[in-house]
Amino acid sequence: MIPARKGEVVAMKPFLKWAGGKYRLLSHIRRRLPAGRRLIEPFVGSGAVFLNTDYPAYILADINADVIALYQILQDHGDEFIAYCKSMFIPENNTPERYYELRAEFNMAHDIFRRAALFVYLNRHGYNGLCRYNRKGLFNVPFGRYPKPYFPEREMQYFAQKAAQATFVCEDFRSVMARAERGDVIYCDPPYVPLSRTANFRGYAAGGFSWEAQVDLARLATELSQRGIPVLISNHATEFTSSAYAAAAQERIEVRRVISCDGANRATATEVLALFGDLPDGIAHNS
Repeated sequence: MIPARKGEVVAMKPFLKWAGGKYRLLSHIRRRLPAGRRLIEPFVGSGAVFLNTDYPAYILADINADVIALYQILQDHGDEFIAYCKSMFIPENNTPERYYELRAEFNMAHDIFRRAALFVYLNRHGYNGLCRYNRKGLFNVPFGRYPKPYFPEREMQYFAQKAAQATFVCEDFRSVMARAERGDVIYCDPPYVPLSRTANFRGYAAGGFSWEAQVDLARLATELSQRGIPVLISNHATEFTSSAYAAAAQERIEVRRVISCDGANRATATEVLALFGDLPDGIAHNS
């Protein structure tokens, strides 16, 4: 979090655009997160919660190897890497022809430094900040057609500074949660369940997170809470999550969001924050 005027706290936005990012829910999440010696995030995404909490240490994980490699490089190379990324944000690179050339280069790149910089470029120049790969593992988001894509220099600098407290790992949520010890707090923002059992199920399952994975996540959260390790999970509020999170204290929140491919079609959807485990005596919520 960033201090502003006395008594005021301003949230820091992530430097990556991210579908389903939790920036707008930060006040709700921070109010529910217990304090602890370390926060573990098995689905770190853009890192909005990491950037806006004050734990002494973090384990931050994602199954997207490009995201974790980017964070590790920013952590290790800081200003050098930021300057290199900035050099790509020039008018000559903001054309469909150049975008598709650089996208093709990204898909063939083996140099992790160059690939990470290209990921930042694609994130800010691609359509709607999407991160999407085809079945061959190739990044396939189309050109976004923005007049002047924003380069998030300040946001990257803040992330690099705060990353000194973090360990980044590319692992499945099960192995990440197995690292937890008493005194840790876990926040999980998994791929959301469909709003019905059949809605968008093929695309959802193809992304590698099935109904069985959702059940596993709830089971692990219950088991960890019984060992004194609190787990907070965010998800759609559905009959499935209400049942799966029966062991948790659940809070429902109305969230305004895009609910179709039509960006002008916005409505509210109900999300749930489910806290597994009682707060230890004398431990306050994170703020």
